[in-house]
Amino acid sequence: MNPFADHQSRVTRRTLFGRSARGIGSLALASLLNPRLLPGAEIKVQVDHWKGALSKPHFAPKAKRIIYLYMAGGPSHLETLDYKPVLAKMAGQPMPASYTQGMPIAQLQGQKLTCFPPQHAFKRYGESGQEISKIFPHIGSVADELCVIRSMVTEAINHDPAHTYMNTGTTISGRPAMGSWLNYGLGSESDDLPGFVVMTSQGKYGQSQPIAARQWHSGFLPSRFQGVLFHSKGDPVLYVGRPKGVKADQQREVVESIQQLNALENDVVDDPEIATRISAYETAFRMQTSVPELIDLSSEPKHILELYGTQGADGSFAANCLLARRLAERGVRFIQLYHKDWDHHGSIKRDVQGTAEEVDRGAAALIKDLKQRGMLDETLIIWGGEFGRTPMGQGSGRDHHIKGFSLWMAGGGIKGGISHGATDELGYAAVQDIVHVNDLHATILHLFGIDHEKLTYRFQGRDFRLTDVAGKVVKPILA
Repeated sequence: MNPFADHQSRVTRRTLFGRSARGIGSLALASLLNPRLLPGAEIKVQVDHWKGALSKPHFAPKAKRIIYLYMAGGPSHLETLDYKPVLAKMAGQPMPASYTQGMPIAQLQGQKLTCFPPQHAFKRYGESGQEISKIFPHIGSVADELCVIRSMVTEAINHDPAHTYMNTGTTISGRPAMGSWLNYGLGSESDDLPGFVVMTSQGKYGQSQPIAARQWHSGFLPSRFQGVLFHSKGDPVLYVGRPKGVKADQQREVVESIQQLNALENDVVDDPEIATRISAYETAFRMQTSVPELIDLSSEPKHILELYGTQGADGSFAANCLLARRLAERGVRFIQLYHKDWDHHGSIKRDVQGTAEEVDRGAAALIKDLKQRGMLDETLIIWGGEFGRTPMGQGSGRDHHIKGFSLWMAGGGIKGGISHGATDELGYAAVQDIVHVNDLHATILHLFGIDHEKLTYRFQGRDFRLTDVAGKVVKPILA
């Protein structure tokens, strides 16, 4: 029995209707002319490179790629980017009920709410005089490149749904991540690496935040757009190495045979997941060459390694920042670095300083490195977490907070040396130029030349988008 012919004999209901719609006569003619039905015919596999759902951007893009420095756990804006001298003066006093009455509070319900002062001093950095905590001396050194947003708000007060909201624009699990949306809309510039790469690092301070793979999942988009987790120690991608004793041409033969079988199946059932599998096999084969070259830092000069403060492959955030720059150089569209150490319910004075030291040098080095290579103008960098922390104390720490928090952006069409928005004098709620997570997503897409209302995907009878039914571009921060 011919196994290839067996594939041709199985037609799904969906495929039958689809082909019937094009005409039974056309179907019959196509089957007669199909060279794969001829015994001994050569089978070619065409691996397509996704060029994006958009034939062209809606308007001229400012950014080509994004590196999202994701501070998992919720960095306290009050110890990092949003200094509140009035809160310092009210240390130990009851938090005014006018701020908190009827408002969502994570773990402080029914407890006495007391003002907890900022635990670290702030300093004005750069010619722009950006006010940033002294625990970030390296980030302070690039203050003139930063746009600090101090009026962020979100919807979810607990970690996992808040991560989901920041990544997908909704608290409903199973929706596509922003990296998936970008690669769906624009495609990837890399043939040899995934278009969406994720790396994680673990610090020594605070409570470690578990990060689920659904945070970089493609949701209802084809799975070819989901993020790929690279390990920051050892082999970045498990099993990407060639088995011992197997030569490249031998593996190529195996891959091509599998691709041919997948292509035959796809011709019959017309399943986008099979097309994804074909593309994945080819990308994996190419990664056997591209990944070892990616992590080989022998070509990196000594001053660059010293700039980041790492020799690489040590699992640190700094090492991941260096790899992020190398991924950006190789055309990866969306790079997301999680540092899972920002949940400070206690000992915040000590722990937030320790966590800051773990990310400060690497983040600043990334900006300086990209700038001296002429890449910063086309690379959007974002630093921030899923929410902020309360101005009320939780013992020696702070609780989760969604009414106002901070992040910074740089490069990729963003004005440098500016601050946008503000919280009230106690740092409780955003009160000026409020930026919702949906607004952040709309702005990210805008910087890539995408109208966020027009990048949609029909699923279960509805057109979905990253910003759902909300979102507006934050134009004052655009260069």
